[in-house]
Amino acid sequence: MDLKETACFGVAGNFTGHLEQAGEAKEFAQVKTEEASAPKGVFPTYLPKAAGACVPEFLNVFPFSQDKIIFPKGEQKVQFEPECAVVFDANWQDGKITSLSARCFAASNDCTIRKEGCKKISMKKNWGANSKGFAANCIAIDSFDSEGILNDYRIASFLQRGRDTFAYGEDSAVSGYSYIWKKLTDWLIQKFNAQKDEFNLEDIGSYLNASGCPKKIMVSIGATRYTDFGENNFLQDGDGIVIVLYPASKYSAEKIREMVAGGESFGGDVSILKQTVVI
Repeated sequence: MDLKETACFGVAGNFTGHLEQAGEAKEFAQVKTEEASAPKGVFPTYLPKAAGACVPEFLNVFPFSQDKIIFPKGEQKVQFEPECAVVFDANWQDGKITSLSARCFAASNDCTIRKEGCKKISMKKNWGANSKGFAANCIAIDSFDSEGILNDYRIASFLQRGRDTFAYGEDSAVSGYSYIWKKLTDWLIQKFNAQKDEFNLEDIGSYLNASGCPKKIMVSIGATRYTDFGENNFLQDGDGIVIVLYPASKYSAEKIREMVAGGESFGGDVSILKQTVVI
């Protein structure tokens, strides 16, 4: 899947407890949601061919890499965010999205600078080329619901430092997202069409129209909660990042960790992202 022609976004707060661990809960304190468990909003990470003053220039820079993260200059605290990314086909009418059809999914890294004072959440997400990750192996989605292939998948993530392998995010079921399946797509359509430029969120509809109403949209649907190690350890030069989306009916969490630590290869039913941190 070539994302260079795909509008790319992330979802903030779609796993209970992640924002608190990341120190970002207070940034969303003023954002009102219909349900306590609802995500806080959508943020942009890349917008192809976006023209017009409404779109910040940095969002025109393609940030995704399959093998490395280049550490942002002048920053001290960066964490990777293990996520499931879904690529949707978007249907449009009169400048509004009318439907989203899930096409495929892959492991993604919504790598993030941790610092206070950013006006918009997107300013901590895309700092240039090689600032985010998207796995080479996308897996086709048969139906985006509890009966489909994705319902069997879990997200595991590891940081490799020297000879050691540490669990970075909690091993989590994709079905454990606060909003998933039709509830997620309905919410995304509403946010893409009507989210306002307020607090640390942005007017996504104007951005998408400036990008020519793209037919494909990728959404990293939320970061898992961190382990104690992940919450308290920031990225360093030479660290290895591993994010694995795997079917629970075939692999156990223990087996996934063993295979990652041993450098074993996975089959086509696993989407794996491996990146090295470069300063």
